[in-house]
Amino acid sequence: MSTFFHEGSRKLQDRFETRPMADRLVEAIIGDRISPEDQGFIEAQNMFFFATVDQEGRPNCSYKGGGVGLVKVVDDQTLAFPLYDGSGMYLSAGNVLVNPHVSLLFVDFQRQARLRFNGDAFIQDDEPLQGHWPEAQLVLRVKLREMFPNCPRYIHKMALIEESAFVPKAHCETPAPAWKRLEVVADVLPPRDAHLAGHEQDAAAALNRK
Repeated sequence: MSTFFHEGSRKLQDRFETRPMADRLVEAIIGDRISPEDQGFIEAQNMFFFATVDQEGRPNCSYKGGGVGLVKVVDDQTLAFPLYDGSGMYLSAGNVLVNPHVSLLFVDFQRQARLRFNGDAFIQDDEPLQGHWPEAQLVLRVKLREMFPNCPRYIHKMALIEESAFVPKAHCETPAPAWKRLEVVADVLPPRDAHLAGHEQDAAAALNRK
């Protein structure tokens, strides 16, 4: 219990007289195993927030979206998810290579529920799940350190209007994002996207439709 909180947390707990409650919550809700109920919740989500830190301890938070099943529970201490084509900066994945400590926040806005998952992330060669998600560039695995639900009272209730058309699907061509057709990146596109250069008018039209 004492290792879960650090001096900063304890200082504020004592200031607001919540230390006994905080310790009780650690006993009651902090887990180091993924239960079948937790697995059902995690695998039912189509998005999550992913926090990483670099070698200097500076944080980066990213939104990860996909279809239902975006995250797969591999065993009772490990989950995995794909990294799709993005901006090419590889901020999250690059951080994982130098600092494995990560945090995932799952939020179900319709049910007003959330779950925190903290652990160590890694990328392995010859990943057996590489083909599990169409067009996945990389697969990240996260080994659980601790996980726990959060009070849902401040979660806004929202409904899904439509899934992004850019989520890769099997047997379906994924459209290219409009920004890859802009002149500003035309001469620095990776070879796989070189055919998109010179179509700025198409990009402008696509952006105006949004």
